[in-house]
Amino acid sequence: VATTMKNANASLVYAFLYKVVEVFTEYFKELEEESIRDNFVIVYELLDELMDFGFPQTTDSKILQEYITQQGNKLETGKSRVPSTVTNAVSWRSEGIKYKKNEVFIDVIESVNLLVNANGSVLLSEIMGSIKLKVFLSGMPELRLGLNDRVLFEITGRGKNKSVELEDVKFHQCVRLSRFDNDRTISFIPPDGDFELMSYRLNTQVKPLIWIESVIEKFSHSRVEIMVKAKGQFKKQSVANGVEIAVPVPSDADSPKFKTSIGSAKYLPEKSVVIWSIKSFPGGKEYLMRAHFGLPSVENEELEGRPPISVRFEIPYFTVSGIQVRYMKIIEKSGYQALPWVRYITQSGDYQLRTH
Repeated sequence: VATTMKNANASLVYAFLYKVVEVFTEYFKELEEESIRDNFVIVYELLDELMDFGFPQTTDSKILQEYITQQGNKLETGKSRVPSTVTNAVSWRSEGIKYKKNEVFIDVIESVNLLVNANGSVLLSEIMGSIKLKVFLSGMPELRLGLNDRVLFEITGRGKNKSVELEDVKFHQCVRLSRFDNDRTISFIPPDGDFELMSYRLNTQVKPLIWIESVIEKFSHSRVEIMVKAKGQFKKQSVANGVEIAVPVPSDADSPKFKTSIGSAKYLPEKSVVIWSIKSFPGGKEYLMRAHFGLPSVENEELEGRPPISVRFEIPYFTVSGIQVRYMKIIEKSGYQALPWVRYITQSGDYQLRTH
C-alpha cells in the first residue's frame, strides 16, 4: 500500500513499490512480516534514503549497501558522509571496481503467456521478454548493445527479415534514453553485478509451443478417465526441460491409476490435480498420459467448474520472438579486453488450455 497526499502518477507509485520490495529482498533475502520486524531500524534507514520529500531518490541496493550496512549500526556522526556515488552522475555504480577477469553475461529470457479455449482457438498470446545482465567489469565501462530491432533495421536501411518489433520497452535507469530515441542505440554504464537491463512485450500470435489435447470421460458417476496428449510444436533441435502438465480432476476422486508414454504422473489430492512431469521433451514429439480415478457413488453434480490445464516448461537456447543479441561493445579507457556471453531461454508464463 502506498498513501499519497496529492494526485500522484500511479505508474510511478507502482514502480517505486516494486523497487522497495526488490531492495528489501536483497537486504533480508526473504520479505516477510518477521524479517521487517527483525530489521526495523534498517527498514527505517532505507525508507529514509529511498524516498525524500515524496520523491524517489537512491533506489539501487548495491549503492545503499555502501552506507546502510546489514548490521543496522548507525554511522558515527563525525564520519557521516554520503558516498560519492550518490552525488556523481552515475549514481548506480561505484568508482574503482576491479576484476581480474572482465566478463559480461547476458540472459535473454522470454515468458510465453497463452490462453486457448476448448475448441483450440487461441484467445490470448503474448511474449514478455527481459534482458538480464551479470556484469564483472573493472572501472567505468561504456556498453553498447545491438539487437535485431525492427525500427533500427528500418533506420539503417536493412530489410525486415529476421528483425523483431519490440513494444512497451522499459529500461534500467542506466540506459541513455536520448540516444535510444535518436538512433535506437542502447548505450549505458552498467551497475556492478546483476540487474535487469530492459523488458519488453510482443503481441505476436505465437503457435502454442506445447499443445495439449484432453478427453475427460465420466462413467456412471463411479469412475472418471482422463486422456491427455502433449505435442512439442517447436523445432526438432530444441528440447523443453522440466515440463509439468497440471490436469485438474474432480475433488472427490480417489484410487488413481496412471499410464504414461514418458515421464511420471502423480496425484495431488489437496490441489485436485494430476501433475504429469517430463524431464526433457524434444520438439516435434508427441506423448500420452492416461489416468483412471474412482468417484464415490454419491452423485456429485457438475457444481465444480472445470479449471484449465496449465503447463510449465523451459526451453534453453531458444527464443519465440527470434530476438538476437547482434553485438555487445565494451569500451573502457584502460582498453582491456572483455568477453560477453549470451544465453537464450524461453519459459512458460501464464500458460493455460481450457477443457470445456
